[in-house]
Amino acid sequence: MTRRRQRLILLGVGMAAVALAAVLVISALGDSLTFFYGPSDLLARPDAATHRVRLGGLVEPGTVSREGTMVRFTVTDGKSSLPVRYAGVLPDLFREGQGVVAEGRLTPEGGFVAETVLAKHDEKYMPPDVAAVLKKNGEWRAQQ
Repeated sequence: MTRRRQRLILLGVGMAAVALAAVLVISALGDSLTFFYGPSDLLARPDAATHRVRLGGLVEPGTVSREGTMVRFTVTDGKSSLPVRYAGVLPDLFREGQGVVAEGRLTPEGGFVAETVLAKHDEKYMPPDVAAVLKKNGEWRAQQ
């Protein structure tokens, strides 16, 4: 075998190894990616129940109910509302009318089961993704 042929074989094997590594990284990232949606966007997606997503919006006033560690509330973006079920301890800053991001899955019945709930951290902060959804739907109220 000539040196040139050896180099070509080595180059081919190296490129195949890099391609395999890229495929493995992309497939691993695909399983851990979490996309952000408002209630209107999430309900419009036919494949929403198959992916883990972040649901963002405002906690609708009068919808928070607690049954032991199970908490039920509704998240709205002004156009649509989505009932959320969460088993766990809510953040101290969680309350009605405030911005919230819930991470979890849409159920086949049309509800949302949250695994994590995040609330804004001070009076002037709104998570950027939640603010963008509210602005898009005309519900944004700038804080003074």
